[in-house]
Amino acid sequence: MTRQTARAPISQSPILLREQAGDVAVLTLNRPDARNSLSEGMIEALTEALRDIGDDASVRAVVIAATGKAFSAGHDMKELTTRRSDADRGRAYFAEIMTACSTMMQAIVHLPKPVVAAVQGVATAAGCQIVASCDLAIASEAATFATPGVDIGLFCSTPMVALSRNVPRKQAMEMLLTGEPISATTARDIGLVNRVVPAGTERDAAIELAQKVARKSAYTIKIGKAAFYRQAEMSLTEAYRYAAEVMTENMMAHDAEEGIGAFIEKREPKWQDK
Repeated sequence: MTRQTARAPISQSPILLREQAGDVAVLTLNRPDARNSLSEGMIEALTEALRDIGDDASVRAVVIAATGKAFSAGHDMKELTTRRSDADRGRAYFAEIMTACSTMMQAIVHLPKPVVAAVQGVATAAGCQIVASCDLAIASEAATFATPGVDIGLFCSTPMVALSRNVPRKQAMEMLLTGEPISATTARDIGLVNRVVPAGTERDAAIELAQKVARKSAYTIKIGKAAFYRQAEMSLTEAYRYAAEVMTENMMAHDAEEGIGAFIEKREPKWQDK
C-alpha cells in the first residue's frame, strides 16, 4: 500500500512514495519532472521515512528506487539559487541543506537494515551519492553515474565522501575531476554497483535481492552491517580486535545458537531476531 511521506498540496503527487513488498519497504523518489532532484522537501521526506523504517519491525530490508528517466540529478539547483537573494547570499541556507543531506546519507548507512538502490537512469552528484551510500545497488544497463559538479564550478565534495568509500581512489578522482559519466557496466567493474540487469527489471531485481537478505536473522544483519562500516575506519589490528569482540557477542545470541544448531541438524533455522 502506497502512502505519502512528505507534505504536498492535494493537487500534487507525493514526492516520496512508500510501499511494502513483503518484508521489504520500497521508497520511490517521485519528482520525475525535476529529475528527482533532492529538494529540501525530498531530503526531509527520505530522512523521516528512514527514521520510521528503523523502528518498524515489519520491515527487514529497504529498496530506494525512482520514477521517470533519472534516478536523481542531485541537489535542486533552482531551489538553492533562489536563496542567492538572502542577506548572506544563501550561505546559512546552503549550510543547512548540505548538513541535512549529509545526515540523510548517514541515515542510510546507520539504518540497522540493508538498503538496496534500484537505479533505472542517470544518477549524478548527490544522486550518485545515494547509490554509494546504499549497502547494495542494482543498476539498469541504461543507467549512468557521474559527479559533474566540477562542470558548474561546484566540486562534488559531499558526494566524494560516499564515492571514495566505494570505489578505488584513482577511479573516484577521475569521476570527480572530469565530471564525465560512466556506464552501468563500468560502475559495476569499479564496485559502485553490484549487478547490471536489463532495463526495466532493476526494481524487481533489487526487491529480490533485498528479500534474500530479509530472510536472514534481523539481529545478525543489524550487528553485521554496523560492524562492517565501523571496522572499515580502523587500522588492521584495531579492526581484528573489534571484530573478534563482535563475533564473541554474536555467538552468545539466540539466533547464532539456533542457526548453528540448524546447520548441524540439517534443518531450516527459526529466527527470533535476538
